[in-house]
Amino acid sequence: MYLLGNSGMLPHFESGESKVSKKRTGVMQGVIIFLAGILIVPLFGVMSAFSDGRISEVFAFFAAMSAIICFVGGLLRTLFAAIFEEGAKPPPYVSAPSYMPPAVSPAPARVAALPAPAVNTQPWPQRPDTAEIVPPTSVPDHTTKLLEKSEEKS
Repeated sequence: MYLLGNSGMLPHFESGESKVSKKRTGVMQGVIIFLAGILIVPLFGVMSAFSDGRISEVFAFFAAMSAIICFVGGLLRTLFAAIFEEGAKPPPYVSAPSYMPPAVSPAPARVAALPAPAVNTQPWPQRPDTAEIVPPTSVPDHTTKLLEKSEEKS
């Protein structure tokens, strides 16, 4: 429908460099930090388990700190970017010229009259009201008559 309304012309968008918005960049940073925590925390935990002495405590400390920084920091960075940072601006839209009717003259009108209709357009005739058709009695009426007859006999 758009092509028909604009004489077959597609909309024209200004081409330019596709810049990534600050919001998208911030959300991606938060996700990368969070996913890095999935790798770093178990790595420090394994290094703490396989080392002896004082260095084991250092690896355990780094495992705890990286868990806090990566998981909490990644979520906070993602939330901050999603809520407060500016998103991408919509691309400018250059509208096509307005619709102009075609310069073709309309088709000539038909001179001949329409043929007679092939289908009968008269209303359907009503059913005749005859005395031959008697509506059937209802079941309760028939049962009541039978009960009255049995009471008369007794």
